[in-house]
Amino acid sequence: MTDQPGSPLWRAEARREVLTFAKRSRLESGFGWLSDEGTIDSSRPPELWINARMTYVFSLASLAGDGDCTRFAAHGVEALSTLFHDDVNGGWFTETQATVKKCYEHSFVLLTACAAHAAGIDGAQPLLDEALAVHNNHFWDDAQGRCVEEWDRDWSTVDPYRGANSNMHTVEAYLFAADVSSDDVWRGRAVSICDRFVNGDARSNEWRMPEHFDADWTPLPDYNADRPDDPFRPYGATPGHGLEWARLLVQLSATLTEPESWLLEAAEGLFERAVSDGVRDAMPGICYTTDWAGEPVVAERFHWVMAEAILAADALAKATGESRYGGFADRWWREVDTYFVDRATGSWHHELSPTMGPSARAWSGQPDAFHIFNAVTMPDFPLAPTAVISGNKECL
Repeated sequence: MTDQPGSPLWRAEARREVLTFAKRSRLESGFGWLSDEGTIDSSRPPELWINARMTYVFSLASLAGDGDCTRFAAHGVEALSTLFHDDVNGGWFTETQATVKKCYEHSFVLLTACAAHAAGIDGAQPLLDEALAVHNNHFWDDAQGRCVEEWDRDWSTVDPYRGANSNMHTVEAYLFAADVSSDDVWRGRAVSICDRFVNGDARSNEWRMPEHFDADWTPLPDYNADRPDDPFRPYGATPGHGLEWARLLVQLSATLTEPESWLLEAAEGLFERAVSDGVRDAMPGICYTTDWAGEPVVAERFHWVMAEAILAADALAKATGESRYGGFADRWWREVDTYFVDRATGSWHHELSPTMGPSARAWSGQPDAFHIFNAVTMPDFPLAPTAVISGNKECL
């Protein structure tokens, strides 16, 4: 790497390296799970979330004028339209042999369809049309103002579990959808989700976000207490998600003509709580999870948490003008450069131990480039509109 960590030159080089790494994931159809060495892990079947997120990355790079990434984006759109698609009932399966359809994965299908559509990728328009329809008809619960989690193959039975993580990523997808469709219903739904999870659940819990709920949206604070290191549904509070929600709240506020004051207040509250709980003494990085008193449970450091911490600090610095947020971003960029950047592959180590050595407690390999690419790209964008509208070629 050259130049100061996190500087425009540093991030431009990081983008080139992570795109080169990401291209190694190409399969005959879709994209595979990459190992720490940058080779495809053939023991893992193709997964929808990886394929959607990789296609998103290549679509944004294509939007910036990278013709080679256009080919990869088209390859991903084709896989989403065929390999994972349920041609009988509509929607997308989580894996090629799966029978369930989850909001988490569908949020990334929608996000990716928006990016691919903006980039003019072949097949993106019908993908976008169906993704919008599936969210509207199956995942959005208008009475509750947020999304349900999981359906069976034919959309006849909805799982009783409700989750904050899938709704958080849906907020991001809805912001993109509002921009590419010019339909404010998606922006209004993003506000509704944030109001219920953040202004309601997190505010009443000292800005620690409850992650898991039952069918009546009653929090389940002990959910997965016996599996605290689950990579998608861990026990306790997740500081990285607090930071990610904070970033999204700032972006949502910026896109509204008359934003409510609680959006920025809540973003700052979530940020302060995540830093207070997740950053300890002079130790680098941010722990994965804490208990409900803010004590670390899984102290491993994840690459996506660092990426979202940087983006939250950058967004709050832009929105408030307070230099202390820039100070946090500078600190975390240095820690990324020192510990997370994998010079051998061009990607980032997905998980490190509390002493910043190699770890695979929750994650193995370096399976996707989504959070990395956002971290090295979004600081060049305005807070609103989203990347697919705000002049990607100039930013990249």
